[in-house]
Amino acid sequence: MKAHAVLGPSASKRLIARGVVAHLIVREAVRSGTIVVTLGTTNAFVAEELTGSPIDRSAFAAGVINDRWDINPRVAEAKELVLKDGRPADIDGEELLGSLGAGDVVIKGGNALDPFGVVGVLMAAPTGGTVGRYVPLAQARGVDIVIPISVAKSVHSSIADLALEMGSRRIDLGEGLACGIYPLVGHVVSEIEAIDLLFGVRATHVASGGVGRGVGSVSLLLEGDDDAVRSAHDLIQSLKAQADPIVEGKT
Repeated sequence: MKAHAVLGPSASKRLIARGVVAHLIVREAVRSGTIVVTLGTTNAFVAEELTGSPIDRSAFAAGVINDRWDINPRVAEAKELVLKDGRPADIDGEELLGSLGAGDVVIKGGNALDPFGVVGVLMAAPTGGTVGRYVPLAQARGVDIVIPISVAKSVHSSIADLALEMGSRRIDLGEGLACGIYPLVGHVVSEIEAIDLLFGVRATHVASGGVGRGVGSVSLLLEGDDDAVRSAHDLIQSLKAQADPIVEGKT
């Protein structure tokens, strides 16, 4: 069976979050390990799916893109979610960094997804911000990095090439904060991977954007067994009914 579906930004984020929670690496870390959910608009949905509780999503972000590269004015109101063996844990920053190892997971969102599966993370902080804090450590120790990101953030350029051109001290003019971009590799979970993880259905990204309720949307083609495609399509329809005014930019 084939079906098509359109997901707005909040529906995409919820779908991706459910895919992240279904990922084997994350499920194993929930049973026995540490999971760090860093700040981000998609990660806010991931945090809700992992804890089963709503959070203040508008505060759960650091850098944001509105009409410029900017800082979330509410960033000081939220902190990263840390789970130890599936339960929220209050662990000091230095203690947390010292304890992470194989079997643990850092969940980090991004701003761009290139054709090679590399994610670009904009960095305004001079020491790299969240990337600088977690990524070198994770790569050195074998901590898994899971990257929730929508295919709506797809770009044609190589992130590696962009990283050679950008940098906060190279950019002379622009709105908001000048940034560098970091090429982040890990276990990418977009709408495509989420549909596969949840239903075993093949999803293909066929269009982006639209008008009215379609602004910021992605259009997918779903292919697979009849029952699985119907289940995937039904879930997408239910998520579309939960449009979030914060994510959709209506507040």
